[in-house]
Amino acid sequence: MIFLHEPIFSSKEIKYVTECLKTGWVSTSGKFVSKFERQISSITNSKYCLALNSGTSCLDLSLKLLDVKKDQEIIVPTTTFIAPINSILYNRANPIFMDIDKFGNLDSDKVIRFIKEETYIKKNFTFNKKTKKKIKALIIVHVFGNISNYEKLISLCRKRNIRIIEDASESLGSFYKFKKIKKHSGTLGDIGCISFNTNKVITTGSGGAILTNKKNIYDRALYLSTQAKDDPVKFIHHDIGYNIKLNNVSAAIGLGQLENFKVILKKKKKIFDFYKSKINKLKNFELLSPPNKCLSNHWINILKIKNKKKYKIDHFLKFFFQYNIQVRPIWYPNHLQKKMKKFQKYDLKNFKNFHDNCICLPSGYGLKNHELKKILNVIYLLDKKMKT
Repeated sequence: MIFLHEPIFSSKEIKYVTECLKTGWVSTSGKFVSKFERQISSITNSKYCLALNSGTSCLDLSLKLLDVKKDQEIIVPTTTFIAPINSILYNRANPIFMDIDKFGNLDSDKVIRFIKEETYIKKNFTFNKKTKKKIKALIIVHVFGNISNYEKLISLCRKRNIRIIEDASESLGSFYKFKKIKKHSGTLGDIGCISFNTNKVITTGSGGAILTNKKNIYDRALYLSTQAKDDPVKFIHHDIGYNIKLNNVSAAIGLGQLENFKVILKKKKKIFDFYKSKINKLKNFELLSPPNKCLSNHWINILKIKNKKKYKIDHFLKFFFQYNIQVRPIWYPNHLQKKMKKFQKYDLKNFKNFHDNCICLPSGYGLKNHELKKILNVIYLLDKKMKT
C-alpha cells in the first residue's frame, strides 16, 4: 500500500528517545521539551513556543487565552479538519461558517464583506447584526501547507477588535511573503497553533505547539497547561488548569525529526514539482498550486478534477484503492455536520465544488520514484477513461 503521508524515523530519533529513557525524565519535564520548543521558535521566528500534547489542545487553549466566553462567536472556514470547530464548542462559543477561496483557504474577501456589512461596533467590540452576539475571534486555517493573502483581513480585524488565531497545524515550514520579509505561518495573528501528529511534515507521535510573540499570552498558556500551579509545593491552584504539555519522550522524537527538516522540505518540493509537471499536461486534471505570496511546505498535494461529467468523487477514490494507493477526499464541510447545522453560515458557494472535485494524493517525503510513477500511471488511466 502506498500511504497518504507515512512517518519516517531515523537513528537520531532512536538515539534521543533512548537517552531520554535512560534519564528517567519521561513526563512533561525534561531537557528535550525545552530544546524542541527552542528549535520550533527558531524555525518560525516566533518569540515564544509552548509544546502541548496535540494541535487540538493548542486550539482549545488558544481560545481560553483570548478569554472567549459562552455564546460568543468565532469566525471559521467550513472546509477544515474538525479540530478548530470542536475547540470552539469546547469553549461553549458558536462558530460562524465561512466559505473558502480557490486554494481551499478561508475566503478573506467574503469575511471582510461580512464584517463590514453584517456587524456593528459597540463599546469597541464587534457584534453580529443577526444574533446580537459579540464576535470575539477569527480562526484562519492554513490548509495543505498553503497561506493565502490575509493582509487586509487581519488589518480589519485589528481595527474591529477581533482576535486572530491561526490554525497552522499543516504548515510548519510555510512562509508568507511580504515586500521584503517572510513571516512563518502562525505568526501573523495573536496566536498560532501547529500540529505534530503522525501525518504531519514532522511528527512527535502526537503533539502540537502554541506560537506567540506576546509574553503575557505565553506565561498564561504555560500556567494553564501545567495544572495552574500557584504553589506547587502546597498544591495551591487559583484557576482551572490542564495537563496538556508535551512529554519528554515525544519531544525527543521531534528533535530527531527536526535534524532532517530542511531535507524533508526539499523532498516535498521535489514531489510537488514532479506531480505538477506531469498532471498539468492532462486534459481532465490539474494540481492545486500555492497562492502567489506563499512559500508552501507542500504538506499534501491536491488533485483537482476539471471535468467529472458522469463520475462521482467516490468513483475516483475506489479506482486508486484498487491499485493499493491511499487517497482521501477533502474534509466533509463542517456546516453540514450533524451537530453543526444550527450555526450561522455566510454565502457558502465555493466549498461544494472544492469538496466534490478534489482528492488528496500521497505526499509523504519517503515516496520512492517507482511509487510516484505508479500513482501517476493511475491518474493517466483515469484521464484516458474520462475521454472515452
